Amino acid sequence: MCAIAALILLAACSSKPAPTAAVASDRRSPAAAAAATPAAASASDAPAAGQTVTGTVLETMDASNYTYVRVKAGSRELWAAASQFKVAAGDKVVISLEQPMENFHSQTLNRDFPLIYFVPRIAPEGAAAAPALAVAHATAQSGAGSASGARQDAPMTPAPANATTVADVWKTRLALAGKKVTVHGRVVKFNGGILGVNWIHLQDGTGKAAEGSNDITITSETDTKVGDVITATGIVAIDKDLGSGYQYKVIIEHASLVRD
Repeated sequence: MCAIAALILLAACSSKPAPTAAVASDRRSPAAAAAATPAAASASDAPAAGQTVTGTVLETMDASNYTYVRVKAGSRELWAAASQFKVAAGDKVVISLEQPMENFHSQTLNRDFPLIYFVPRIAPEGAAAAPALAVAHATAQSGAGSASGARQDAPMTPAPANATTVADVWKTRLALAGKKVTVHGRVVKFNGGILGVNWIHLQDGTGKAAEGSNDITITSETDTKVGDVITATGIVAIDKDLGSGYQYKVIIEHASLVRD
């Protein structure tokens, strides 16, 4: 996802980038060119996703809004990328290995990475660890990152006439696949800059929490915040598989947002 690579273990959203065109243009290569990158961890010997490692930066480069680092952690070397930050060779960093991407090709850098981890943050040694992608993509029912009860209970403005309810997006997702849809509701979870986009959970009071049909995941290049009431228009995708166990039964992608 892979603009992925994060990407980051969001404890697997049951429904289960880009900030810039440069990130959006990065894609997985059908076969990584082995000579394109220095030796680093391959899928077979790489640290398991979900681990946190500390290592020394051997190489670093920026590509638009992303910083790529090659890190030596113990006897292994690995590549990771996060939203652009200041770092130099020799720095000690801490990385939460969340979203591994195999055979990832960056058109911006014109390089192939047999394995790279896309993460929300790469922290200097001693700094607080970044939250895992699993947290970012945890189901909204967990309550993590949700708005306070008072804000969620506050009345919402009426939905536009062309809006589809969250429950109906779930119910008719097969027919909606590949089509543009508009939804209106309250942001209950927001995680910005993961895989080059912002991840939003939206609820409008319809659907059943037990089934997950009360919540829809949306990706957008536009910022918002928990508690905002928004109208989002994007393309419906179903059975979206980002790899590494991250799947979305329905998701609205690259949505434009209008805040009420």
